[in-house]
Amino acid sequence: MEITRQSDYAVRAVLDLAMLSDDERAFSEAIAGRQDIPAAFLTKIFSRLAAEGIVTTRRGVKGGVRLARPASEITMLEVIEAIDGPIALNRCTRRPSDCPLDATCAVSPIWRTLCDELRARLNSITFEMLAASARSKRAGAASAVLRDSAEPS
Repeated sequence: MEITRQSDYAVRAVLDLAMLSDDERAFSEAIAGRQDIPAAFLTKIFSRLAAEGIVTTRRGVKGGVRLARPASEITMLEVIEAIDGPIALNRCTRRPSDCPLDATCAVSPIWRTLCDELRARLNSITFEMLAASARSKRAGAASAVLRDSAEPS
């Protein structure tokens, strides 16, 4: 299983919004630039995320995009599934009744368990957690740059 590029972009865009203060909006073009996402593609992603109640969008000078709920209430699973639909490792985990071997298959319970564990893990990761991690990494990188620039050559 591979997360689609569209879901990866959606996660990065929502994280970008989670880094803003609660009353702040961002223009999708600015997010596209910061996250290296094609602007037209991001517009479509935001449209889907808005339809799922993850972001709100507003046009105009005072417009932009922002999270529809606090970052602590939005999970990676929610964003990925808003874009790609329910996560499934194979058809056994998506629709067990479609498999003629379901009743006797020794492997399908493993796939279901792994899928359930992956979904639970992604559901436990909030964008508040991701934003805190990103801030920490940025602070560490900034202090490393300052430290390196202070050392004599």
